[in-house]
Parts: sequence; C-alpha cells; structure tokens
Amino acid sequence: MMSSKEARSLKMLHLTTGRVGCLLSKQVVVALTSSGARMSSHGHHEVSDSVDMSQPMYWDRLDTPLPDRPWKDVLDSTDKSLKQKEKGPWTALSKEEKIALYRLKFNHTYPEMKRPSHEWKTVIGGMFIVFGITGLVVLWQCHYVYPPQPHTFGEEWQAKQVQRMLDMQINPIEGFSAQWDYKNKQWK
Repeated sequence: MMSSKEARSLKMLHLTTGRVGCLLSKQVVVALTSSGARMSSHGHHEVSDSVDMSQPMYWDRLDTPLPDRPWKDVLDSTDKSLKQKEKGPWTALSKEEKIALYRLKFNHTYPEMKRPSHEWKTVIGGMFIVFGITGLVVLWQCHYVYPPQPHTFGEEWQAKQVQRMLDMQINPIEGFSAQWDYKNKQWK
C-alpha cells in the first residue's frame, strides 16, 4: 500500500504531465494553423483601399447644400487656369466657364438631385415576376400534386346533406332546422 506522501507526489506528477501535454497540443495547433491555412484564407496578400473617415467627404444631398470638400480634388492644367480666372471679375467668364467652375465644386445640380429615379419600375417588375412564377407553381401543384377533390365537395352531395339535416330536424330551436318551414317545405 502507498503512503499518503507517495500518493500526493503521484497526483502532482499526473497533473504536471497533463498540463505539459495540453501546452504541447496548443503549440502544435497554433503552428499548424499559422502557416498554410491561415495565410491561404487571406489570398495573395492583397490590401484593400481604406477610406480615412476622419477626413472631409463629398456628399450630394439636398439637405446639406455645401459639402465638406469639392467634387474634384485633383485639378489638371485647364482646371487650374479656370480657377485663376475665377479670382477675377465674374462678368468676364463665359456661361460654359461658369458651368465648368460649378462642376469642379459640385457633382450634381439641385434639379439633377431632385430628379426621381426609375427604380420603382424595377421593383414592381420584380414583384410581378415573383407573383407570376408563384402562380405557375400553384397551378402546377393543383394539377399534378394535389389529390382530386373529394366527392363530398360536389353540389349534389351538399344538397343531399342539407336535406338529410332537415329530415333529422337538427338543432330545431335556434339552428339550421329552425329556418325551415316543414309545412310549406321552404325556407322561412
């Protein structure tokens, strides 16, 4: 029989080997996943363009008429010469030059922003297509999937059933038979 001291040392050895085994298995898993599998999931080390949201952005909005930055940030030589002309008297500018200056600052005019989109036509068309396909599926199911209608749904069967209920005088006080005149054989 083992003494309590030997039992404690055996238990400590057991716990230590368990911890070492756990640490080794974790390191193996990390080593295997960090090499090929994790790197292949990211593709060919492509970096997507990030947008600095702390910088002013351009928005065409009716409720915010003056965006934080102009539409065109990078100006070519003609745009730069036009900006130099802008500093002078505006009466010297032609109509086309004024429009070009406006287009440097803004992408759309108010009438262009207020112009309704025709997206509703696409939405309605898509809805009609879905309804049409659904109707065709229901017709196909009625013809090929559903069983034939039971004979008890027929007009002749229902007329016989009504006559049977009247002959049995079902619910004669307030119900079905109360509405039938048994002497004249007609509804009251």
